Amino acid sequence: MTNPSSQAHLAYLALESLIVTLKLEPGSLVTEKQLIDLAGHGRTPVREAIQKLAWQGLITVRARVGLQISKIKADDHRHVMETRSILEPLAAALVAEHASPDQRADMIECAQKMTACSINADMEGFLSADKAFDEIMEAACPNAFLTAALASLQTHARRLWFRAASTDHMDRSVDLHVKVIRAIHQGNADAASAAMVQLMGYLAGR
Repeated sequence: MTNPSSQAHLAYLALESLIVTLKLEPGSLVTEKQLIDLAGHGRTPVREAIQKLAWQGLITVRARVGLQISKIKADDHRHVMETRSILEPLAAALVAEHASPDQRADMIECAQKMTACSINADMEGFLSADKAFDEIMEAACPNAFLTAALASLQTHARRLWFRAASTDHMDRSVDLHVKVIRAIHQGNADAASAAMVQLMGYLAGR
């Protein structure tokens, strides 16, 4: 039986995906009931998911109005990427040093899923695999302050990426993600950091 915290996480993943892929449009107003129906989970897990999404800046709780999917501002991409470009290489190096064998194996599975999505032009599948990759990174990184800072940035980055995505962009992003994963799997902190610098540079330039 799924425990409540797992239900809340599944509700979060469902709603986060809808926000990232713009099915819940930026700036749109939604009700808790609508989000419960969309997530397919009960009120308590969805409320926990809403709280997390609000903390991440993806949902705004507006007094006497309700819930609003956060708008996308013109300078969001620049602000998100200039911060990620500093923090992500450090996270990659730490994970390369500290990831468990199971976490390294899970990352290889993410790389395989990303590659399959590239072959099949499945952008939403790629975003799901990318989210899984970020969660493995979060679990493997020993610096909780670092991962807390990155969590919301990564989700905002996925939404911004999807808004302007193409299959060519996905193919290049997959290649660079796989390079990071390979270095982490090998336990090479310097190579993981350098590969992440390259990935962040590509995403920032796009």
